[in-house]
Amino acid sequence: MSKRIFAAVALLLLAILLNGCSSGPAKTVSLYKTDAGAAVKDKSAGKVPLRVAVSSILSPKETLTVYQPAVEYMEDKLGYPVVLLQRKTYKEVNDLLQSGGADVAFVCSGGYVAGNDNFGMELLVVPEVKGETRYRSYIIARNREAKSILDLRGRSFAFTDPMSFSGRIAPVHMLTSHGIDSDRFFSRTFYTYSHDNAIKAVADGIADAAAVDSMIFDRAVEREPELGKRVFIVDKSLQVGNPPVVVNPAIDAGLKQRLREVLLTMNRDENGRKALKALSYDKFVTADDGEYGELKSLWRAVKEKL
Repeated sequence: MSKRIFAAVALLLLAILLNGCSSGPAKTVSLYKTDAGAAVKDKSAGKVPLRVAVSSILSPKETLTVYQPAVEYMEDKLGYPVVLLQRKTYKEVNDLLQSGGADVAFVCSGGYVAGNDNFGMELLVVPEVKGETRYRSYIIARNREAKSILDLRGRSFAFTDPMSFSGRIAPVHMLTSHGIDSDRFFSRTFYTYSHDNAIKAVADGIADAAAVDSMIFDRAVEREPELGKRVFIVDKSLQVGNPPVVVNPAIDAGLKQRLREVLLTMNRDENGRKALKALSYDKFVTADDGEYGELKSLWRAVKEKL
């Protein structure tokens, strides 16, 4: 059975399982099996590794493909092992940083805002993508006649993660700003825990609509133009700072500065540019907490609904 057919069958089974679910808080639905963690091989036995956590903005397999070149680049430049820890949810990554189980993490913007508010998670660098350091949420649907999220009443809807700006915070705020309870607005809701799977859920008819990261959706359509004929952008949120690289607030100051230098100069050598290409980033730039000011206000306004 081909991967495409297998994915379609899996999504169909998911739809059958979810059929008849009433409106209310989104259910947790995994469209893939998630490994607890994945690590690159240590090149320097005996040295304490730098632990880099990644939440599955993409599906697990795609996450490894995207992030491993960057991990190997950091390992080479720092001169000691770097271990990649992959987790299913944004909260699990935040918990790793808070408990000291990880030193560095690639997080979503919502995850940063929550972590900064809860335990002082610190910005390290932020990616620049096509010259931009800000992105937004796209509300996507199979029905091209919908003109905004307000036209999706009574439809099924896929969120990505409870802590995701583009996949949860933004659509909830877009509705609450009109006095609408998101838990009652849709006929049924569920979480996919990755943006690519949310896009697939809409494209394959498992959900009528979804909220996804604009950068990931744009990249998906670039890679598969036919997708743009099956899934349509019907609404857009305000822009906020791109998903950043962050650190545990207890990280050694010297290591933090060295790591920042490594990431900020990745675009200056061939291997660094290859790693950036895998991430679909132009380069990393100095982080500005001000880029997340509006998001902090949104998160505090709707966090009881997340």
